[in-house]
Amino acid sequence: MESRRALAVALALTASYTVVEVVGGLFTGSLALLADAVHMLSDNVALAVALVALWLATKPATPERSYGFKRAEVLAALANGVMLVALAIWIFVEAARRLRDPGDVLGGWMLAIALVGLAVNAAAGLVLSRARRDSINVEAAFRHVFADLLGSLGVAIAAVVILATGWVEADPLVSILIGALILV
Repeated sequence: MESRRALAVALALTASYTVVEVVGGLFTGSLALLADAVHMLSDNVALAVALVALWLATKPATPERSYGFKRAEVLAALANGVMLVALAIWIFVEAARRLRDPGDVLGGWMLAIALVGLAVNAAAGLVLSRARRDSINVEAAFRHVFADLLGSLGVAIAAVVILATGWVEADPLVSILIGALILV
């Protein structure tokens, strides 16, 4: 099934990059990278849940389950939404703390990692765009990946601002934007 393959490829891409982003966020001191990594992690969970939901949806109806397991897709989408709200709240709290005490951020490394994120998210989005009309979960996964692409773009802009001006508050401000993007 094209949906299943697209989700698996997107999951492999985003899961690999999530590790890079977590390490990069810790190394650079960038909350924006960590916020984007948290968002990527939520997308990895969303993609994995979508894969399981697609598998469950193929199970046949039974006397006890007259619609089979088709509802699994809807429940998976709901679970993903609840998780995203919780993650956004964490990002807002940490960003407020970092606005009071920004700390040092390694803008050059931050920019390099963000540019890789743009490429990874573009590739995952391309894979999902071909199969997104087949399933509500693939469509949701596509939207998650597109939001991650915007998050990576925001991190890159913050890095450029930090490199050009030394204004490290750009990092938590972009984190707040990523948190808002997660909520949307």
